[in-house]
Amino acid sequence: MKFSFLSGIVLVACLCAHSMQVMAIHHEPKKEQGSTEKMSDNEGVVVSTIDSGGYTYMELENSGRQFWIAAPSTQVKVGDHIRFFESMVMTNFTSKTLNRTFGTLIFVTSTQVKQ
Repeated sequence: MKFSFLSGIVLVACLCAHSMQVMAIHHEPKKEQGSTEKMSDNEGVVVSTIDSGGYTYMELENSGRQFWIAAPSTQVKVGDHIRFFESMVMTNFTSKTLNRTFGTLIFVTSTQVKQ
């Protein structure tokens, strides 16, 4: 395969354009306080809670999606914005203490109420 001078120029131009695009992504100005930000996948607003068997089960809502997490017993209330650290995802998990099966349950190592 021949490599011409023109091909080299095109390659360098593409690399420079890509580098500028990456820099633009990583150096966006911070949003002002109070602006609406999209939550990360490991966050949600508490919709409901159940305490049982040393765990706090929390139903969270994030961008219209509702899902359940289970954390070591913790004090949370409906409306709290929670950030969590995922440990393991279980499908069709049956809690014997609640006599309930969750379609998907995310076990987490810790949670943090986000201010």
